[in-house]
Amino acid sequence: MQQDILINWSPQETRVAIVEHGAVQELHLERTLERGLVGNVYMGKVVRVLPGMQSTFIDIGLERAAFLHVADLLPSAAAVRGEGEPSQPRPGGNGQVPIERQVFEGQALMVQVIKDPIGTKGARLSTQISIAGRLLVFLPQDEHVGVSQKIPAAQREDLRRRLQALVGDAASGGGGGFILRTNAEDSSDAELAEDIAYLRKAWARTKAAAQKLPPASLLHQDLDLLQRVLRDLVTEETQSIRLDSREQFDKLQAFGREFMPAATQKLQHYKGERPIFDLFSIDDEVAKALGRRVDLKSGGYLIVDQTEALTTVDVNTGGYVGARNFDDTIFKTNLEAAGAIARQLRLRNLGGIIIVDFIDMVRDEHRAAVLAELRKQLGRDRVKTTASGFSPLGLVEMTRKRTRESLAHMLCEPCAICRGTGAVKTARSVTYDILREILREARQFNPREFRVVASPKVVELFLDEESQHLAGLSDFIGKPISLQAESAMGPEQYDIVLL
Repeated sequence: MQQDILINWSPQETRVAIVEHGAVQELHLERTLERGLVGNVYMGKVVRVLPGMQSTFIDIGLERAAFLHVADLLPSAAAVRGEGEPSQPRPGGNGQVPIERQVFEGQALMVQVIKDPIGTKGARLSTQISIAGRLLVFLPQDEHVGVSQKIPAAQREDLRRRLQALVGDAASGGGGGFILRTNAEDSSDAELAEDIAYLRKAWARTKAAAQKLPPASLLHQDLDLLQRVLRDLVTEETQSIRLDSREQFDKLQAFGREFMPAATQKLQHYKGERPIFDLFSIDDEVAKALGRRVDLKSGGYLIVDQTEALTTVDVNTGGYVGARNFDDTIFKTNLEAAGAIARQLRLRNLGGIIIVDFIDMVRDEHRAAVLAELRKQLGRDRVKTTASGFSPLGLVEMTRKRTRESLAHMLCEPCAICRGTGAVKTARSVTYDILREILREARQFNPREFRVVASPKVVELFLDEESQHLAGLSDFIGKPISLQAESAMGPEQYDIVLL
């Protein structure tokens, strides 16, 4: 499927949109002050070991301590500053060396971020360092030589033999393992050898920095979003990469000529008068992706609700009544929804557990066809996604690997009024809260007067429908109660002033 990549650059933010047939499929954002950390290598300091969770918290210089699980801890990487071999404690009953026997508080560890901080959770770390290049991924602590599983099996063995010979013959120094990336399928030996040399030099610089810099220091930083576009997002289907900044275009072209010449040929400088994202109404699509409702062309719609635990997607027929019978109407709506759901997952970058509630279908062949279409559409996702069959309740359970914040979490924050719940108390509920609070205060204090400061809607209700209850309470406590409207107050906010 043909695709175009549009890049909108500004000093404070870089935005990348992947467009297929006029529809936005993915949106990637990177802000100068909020740049992602995945791929960065740090010299960390162990601040707390948790044997019960078989994990440890590590200070890498961020606001929150990062998290390292025992499964991501290489015994050979437990040596201070990435060198030497630690003593090998006896494995526990499950064959895994307990984390408390591998690390200790105050220890310095070379670690790499494998998942950005999300919400209240700190970054996820690993001591299994990997450095990505244009054609290869370098594993400095491993000797394994592998080939991407996306390359046909018939070619993998030949590519592995070629790569093994180059790894052993590279003049830049031996050691380390390599994985050949999908885009290296047709690369020459010279290109592979060049990438091997580059990656080994990058690792040598990282190790040298580890010897000099104190804990909580950055040793190696991954490429920025503009460079990752050429490295990770360009495929054979990519027709063009349009960038609206001349300065960044020149820099990216120079970077591409050195590391990704094939991708650089598709790079274009956009000189149009209209903002580049207006070409496909991308800003409008982003605004829609921040809402709950997604309209389908047929007249049906989706309701997408994102919570901390999981994301739910509800499919509804809406105004669609065009099929011959009710079963076909439901089937066609669900079939269209399957493609829309896969696109929304990519566009919104939703991860974790996802529950889809398709409209109930009676016929088994309809359910099988909808599930097959959903899996087909999910197969286009560059992020690992799996979908199970229909549950006894008619729900489809899915998981999508969470690698970074969702679009909503990047662009939005919880409402200051409802605090993220999506609902506020009615004005009548607030008036009754106020009446109870006045009665509670009257039993503890003896002021001359009570003054209620609240939103205009609450004060208006006290002066109208709730005036009798307010007067009754005033008589009961034997104190006057005055009202003051404050337009700056939210619907649930109020103050009771003792005069």
